[in-house]
Amino acid sequence: MEALQCLSTWFQNEDLTAFNTGHGKCAWELTGKSARLNNLFNEAMASDSALACGVVMKKCKGVFEGLKSLVDVGGGTGAMAKCIAETFPTMNCTVFDLPHVVSGLQGSKNLKFVGGDMFESVPSADAILLKWILHDWNDEECVKILKRCKEAIGRNGNIGGKVIIMEMILGNQNWDEKSTETQLFFDLFLMTCVTGRERREDEWAKIFFAAGFSNYKINPMLGVRGLIEVYP
Repeated sequence: MEALQCLSTWFQNEDLTAFNTGHGKCAWELTGKSARLNNLFNEAMASDSALACGVVMKKCKGVFEGLKSLVDVGGGTGAMAKCIAETFPTMNCTVFDLPHVVSGLQGSKNLKFVGGDMFESVPSADAILLKWILHDWNDEECVKILKRCKEAIGRNGNIGGKVIIMEMILGNQNWDEKSTETQLFFDLFLMTCVTGRERREDEWAKIFFAAGFSNYKINPMLGVRGLIEVYP
């Protein structure tokens, strides 16, 4: 909450975000240094995944059918990947996140944890999953991440590979007052704490094409969020 108290100061300085103004470092740096904050963040993401996965498997299960391997980039403690691995026991699933996030986490028969940096390289797979990742980053950073994902699905000659993105898509449905309010709160939160923002379909498309992808498909999923299949 401290970052929200620093908005007026942030508007007048050169800090990257209001979070930097309030804490002296970016959110990801602080998460890496504070075990308590890291655990809180991972628990929050796991709770969201527990909700989202059930809906995705009910409404969009076909998106994952036929895949032999999947990498959940920024997958945290693996809640989403575990759900996918249990639903598709013949699929090899990998949770890929920063080393301090996945350190000590144990996998299972078709699930493993790998540490690394998504801006440098992403493990190879038929499909790359990005759940609530890209909205944390600005357009240029999103293009860099997506380029690494595109390299990953083409590295071993994967045919029919794709990137699966779960994000809010502004204006993608008939919005009611509560939906609009939710979007505004999320946009304010992202502006305050990180370099990203929520995006409209045309803004997502611009990023996809800039990263070298040729096409995409949006599947309605959960309220103000959608599931986007992006093809090389």
